[in-house]
This record gives sequence, structure tokens and C-alpha cells, in this order.
Amino acid sequence: MKILIISDSHGHIANLKAVMEIGKKAKIGVVIHCGDWDNIESIKAVLDFGIPLFAVMGNADVEEGIEEYLKFNAQKFDQHLLKLDVDGLKIGIIHRASLKDEKLYEFKTVFSGHYHSKEEKTINWTKFVRPGALINGINFALYETINNTVEFFEEDENG
Repeated sequence: MKILIISDSHGHIANLKAVMEIGKKAKIGVVIHCGDWDNIESIKAVLDFGIPLFAVMGNADVEEGIEEYLKFNAQKFDQHLLKLDVDGLKIGIIHRASLKDEKLYEFKTVFSGHYHSKEEKTINWTKFVRPGALINGINFALYETINNTVEFFEEDENG
């Protein structure tokens, strides 16, 4: 299954919609958002595409009602660490991942955000992936569960 990985959209609805269009064309099965939506309108923009959403909260998600909206509208949601089994792979979603956090090493892959930069790193058989920040432009990753691979896409706001 192809999964669209996004994070740190910080209310940039135009960037969210652009990435969702790309994801739809790529025939993604799920959208993962690693937190820092900033507002409910951003969540609605993703949900409008009708693709299942798995999400966590970020440190900038302080608008009243965001947590409740995600609880009732995301297919899967956790405030801090979302634990998933997708196509037989243990996947973790967290906003701010610390490589010192031993509980993260139970996963095959961990998706996170917070730092507004892209990164892929494997430590002790756990792959850590940050997709980049949508606040900076059209920055996201596509994850393929069949072979546990990540492809990054990056276009800053200036093209």
C-alpha cells in the first residue's frame, strides 16, 4: 500500500490540497499527518478527499476543538503516539521523535515531524522518517509498505 506522509502544515491549506491531489493521483491508501495542523479547516481540507486519515497532535495544535475533531473524524488518532499495524508492519506516528526514546524501537518504521526538515535514518532495524514541512512548500513523502521504502518530494514556496 502507498501511504502519503505529511507534517507541519501550519494552516497552509493550499499546500495541503496540492499534496492531496498528488497523493490521489498516486493512488494512496492512507494519509498520515504527523501533527501541527494549526486549525480545523486544514483537517477538513484533507478529509474532503475521502482517503483514510491517521493522525497525531503537534505542539502547535492549540486551537480549541482540534483534538476532538480529530478523535471523531480521523480513521485512527492518538494525541501523542499512534501505534499501527499496516500490511503486517508495526508503524509508529509521533510529532516529535527522540532517537533516545526506547519505546520507538518496537516499530519497523516511525513517522514524525516537528523539525520542518526531511530525513530518513535507520537505527537498529527501525526506520525513522520525517517528510519535511508543508509550511515550507510542497514537501511530503510517499511510503510503500510492500518493500518498506520512502520517496521524498520537495518544492519550496518559491518553486
